[in-house]
Amino acid sequence: MSDLRELYQEVIFDHNRNPRNFGRPSQTNREAEGYNPLCGDKVRVYLKIDNGVIVDAAFEGSGCAISTASASLMTEALKGKTEAEAARLFDEFHGMVAGSGVHPELGKLEVLSGVREFPARIKCATLAWHTLNAALKSTGEPVSTE
Repeated sequence: MSDLRELYQEVIFDHNRNPRNFGRPSQTNREAEGYNPLCGDKVRVYLKIDNGVIVDAAFEGSGCAISTASASLMTEALKGKTEAEAARLFDEFHGMVAGSGVHPELGKLEVLSGVREFPARIKCATLAWHTLNAALKSTGEPVSTE
């Protein structure tokens, strides 16, 4: 097994068993919910944005290991980013899991590039990210991967 695949599995398992930023924070000013009908994943993303900067990010929900790990890694990566930086991060992440090259600027998120090997699981990995987009845009509409 390659080192990247082992790291991919290790990080997925770790963030699934011990998700970071799981639970509703006491103060938020943006949120959105998302649903993946293919495998039943549900997520709600919470943001606290102050002067255009994400000062807190968290999530709640239930889902497969990839969905949970992706949401956990995403919330870690968002803190301290501007809304514009978060939108670019979404584009970079989506491009990476959809297979458009290597994105070393994604840091720890790069480990989720292994999802490309399982096309049916890309929606699991991107659910939290599409939900983030809805929270940033304050659409108020639930997000679906279908």
